[in-house]
Amino acid sequence: MKFTLGWLKDHLETEAPLDAILDGLIQCGFEVEGVENPGETLKDFTIARVLEAEQHPDADKLRVCKVDTGKGTAQVVCGAPNARKGLIGVFAAPGVYVPGSDFTLGKAKIGGVESMGMLCSERELELSDEHDGIIELPQSAGDHIGERYADVMGIGDPVIDIAITPNRPDGLGVRGIARDLAALGLGKLKKEDLGFAGKGKFGSPVAIELKFDKKNADACPVFAGRYIRGVRNGPSPDWMQRRLRAIGLRPINALVDVTNYVSYDRCRPLHVYDADKIAGNIHARLGKKGESLLALDGKTYDVDGEACVIADDKRVLGLGGIMGGEESGSTEETVNVFVEAAYFDPIRTATTGRKTGINSDARYRFERGIDPQTERLGVNIATKMILDMCGGEPAELVIAGEEPNPRTVITFDPARVEKLTGLKLKNADITGTLKKLGFAVEGTGDALTVTAPTWRPDIHGAADLVEEVIRIAGVDNVPVTPMHRAPGVSKPVMTDGQKRLSRTRRVLAGRGLVEAVTWSFIPRPDAELFGGGQQELELSNPISSEMSFMRPSLIPGLAAAARQNANRGFGDLALFEAGQVYSGDQPDDQRIAASGIRLGTSRLAGRGRHWSGETKSVDLFDAKADALAVIGALGFDPAKVQIVRGAEGWFHPGRSGVIRVGPKNIIGSFGELHPQILKTYDLDGPAAAFEIFIEAIPQSRRKSSQKPPLELNDLQPVNRDFAFVLDEDVLAGDVIRAAQGADKALISGVSVFDIFQGPSLGEGRKSMAIEITLQPQDKTLTDEQIDAVASKIVAAVKKATGGEIRA
Repeated sequence: MKFTLGWLKDHLETEAPLDAILDGLIQCGFEVEGVENPGETLKDFTIARVLEAEQHPDADKLRVCKVDTGKGTAQVVCGAPNARKGLIGVFAAPGVYVPGSDFTLGKAKIGGVESMGMLCSERELELSDEHDGIIELPQSAGDHIGERYADVMGIGDPVIDIAITPNRPDGLGVRGIARDLAALGLGKLKKEDLGFAGKGKFGSPVAIELKFDKKNADACPVFAGRYIRGVRNGPSPDWMQRRLRAIGLRPINALVDVTNYVSYDRCRPLHVYDADKIAGNIHARLGKKGESLLALDGKTYDVDGEACVIADDKRVLGLGGIMGGEESGSTEETVNVFVEAAYFDPIRTATTGRKTGINSDARYRFERGIDPQTERLGVNIATKMILDMCGGEPAELVIAGEEPNPRTVITFDPARVEKLTGLKLKNADITGTLKKLGFAVEGTGDALTVTAPTWRPDIHGAADLVEEVIRIAGVDNVPVTPMHRAPGVSKPVMTDGQKRLSRTRRVLAGRGLVEAVTWSFIPRPDAELFGGGQQELELSNPISSEMSFMRPSLIPGLAAAARQNANRGFGDLALFEAGQVYSGDQPDDQRIAASGIRLGTSRLAGRGRHWSGETKSVDLFDAKADALAVIGALGFDPAKVQIVRGAEGWFHPGRSGVIRVGPKNIIGSFGELHPQILKTYDLDGPAAAFEIFIEAIPQSRRKSSQKPPLELNDLQPVNRDFAFVLDEDVLAGDVIRAAQGADKALISGVSVFDIFQGPSLGEGRKSMAIEITLQPQDKTLTDEQIDAVASKIVAAVKKATGGEIRA
């Protein structure tokens, strides 16, 4: 929201300096985003008169001018074609910074002739792009030779730009801003100009109708207008054009400029129709299928049955609360006009605006909720301004429907101000502040009845009234009070789930993975590729088509992130993420997962390029190690999990596995990504990933979160190798578990170190060699004890897998 200081003073009687007003705006809740002060920028430019303009002796396009600067006569060499004797222009002396050219003037010789300054164009002062000649001022400016150009021409008015929060639509009008500053004590709110107060001279030849059924009557509950005949449309006055340009609007003609001005001045959007282009009467109704509108922006928009439109007896004239039509707009030839002011439903306006993609000042105000009781006021203000600028005769005001009266009445105890904020104020100050802000206050003591004004749709309860009082009183005045702190050590504030998630992040970061944070929304094809895409997981109002479904897995986001990094030259990388995944719309369908992806040569896993020449790409064992590290960090022994086949379809079918505890509790999965996934995400080379469901990992049985004491043994461990001939579909995990269980007291480790298949073993058979580590506890093992354990291992493996010891 932009406005000028002079514009503000039309409503606020104040002598406060600009800095005080800026501080007041911030205190009122309006964040100041910027201030442009052309008076300061142009302070060194003065009005001057050209006394003589002679041809330059050595240049055909230059003239040597004698200029009366008010402080004497200066010689200026000028190349402007309109430089001539008697011209009143703008002068810059040596040492003045010229903003449009970005340089500081100095004394110079041009073609051998000394120049002691400059006569300026509009572009050099950043007033416009005009630079074909120097500025020509009216002869009346000759009475102000030597005075500051910005002051004489009234263009030194500071422009203030503030941010308006969605709950403060009253701040979208200059008068609403002035009201807050007056309540703050920075001036006095001037009496409101109510516009045209006379009676119409004839009955309106254009009638207004509301054509809505009872269900949709709130689309436009009130519509007011006035017919004005015999106007003479043309440029608006200079003062209005200056203000509109200052806030970034382009002056068009007096009729259009009036509506734009009132929209910013009173937060009251209006529209002016060329009445001679209206067929019959004007109707507010819902759109019909097949209708369209050629809008003022030159684009054609289709109309649906949910949009509120303004129409005549033949066609749509405009989209209610958004934009009018080009065919019925006013031009320089317009003679008879119809001024419209209506109230449009904020939600319907916002919906239509989103569908059409139109962002207009009217939509911006209506969808936030303007004062619903300003229809008559808006028409009367516009009528007075049009009559003053364009002449004409006004008809009687016509209105259809009734102005909504959303009065919010609140029972309010002034003591709540201190209770909620800690700031103690007198009751008289509290009620005084509310009244200055436009609230009606009745009653005394602790039972006040406060009625919110119609321009404040954000007021709903007593806490809102406290907020109004405290922002005017000043949040800086709230006393600083330390919070009470209980003695002793504070109790933990993190839940067990939060602690587990934190430990997961720590262990993965410690393994060289970098944490990524990706969107919870992914495209439909990605969701379907990873087992999602169900209708209940589709967003009803997605940010974009690329973010239309809730993610069923964290891996799609990590794969996309890996591709972006690889495209930027980071081919060897490891990423992880911890967050929610979704399999449905029920509470139990949302789970906390931790996923990771490794890409490239595994250097981040500690096995990257090496001087020995051994380079290994990532594989399923890197992902498996990451997954088991998470499980171990959360207090569950990784040796107790089962690794089985059957990983999801986005993993390579022969290079992946499922991690589970028992037959039903699936903790997660890991493996190399399927070649089709690599192709879809444009990933070169193998990529390994894992996904662990944090909540599925069994809780540690240790009561203390501390690690158990380190147990060391001074007895030498014993290693023995065994080779078993097995069916080729026997899992290595089954062999390891069988061997481990043969003697849990002595066997401290089991690992596979060789797999062999060949004709000598027979078809469908393989040899698997494992290394067993025996750790004595009390004394060195004898050969007999070692042989006994070996027999147990052979028997256990044979029983579990049918394997025979290889000869």
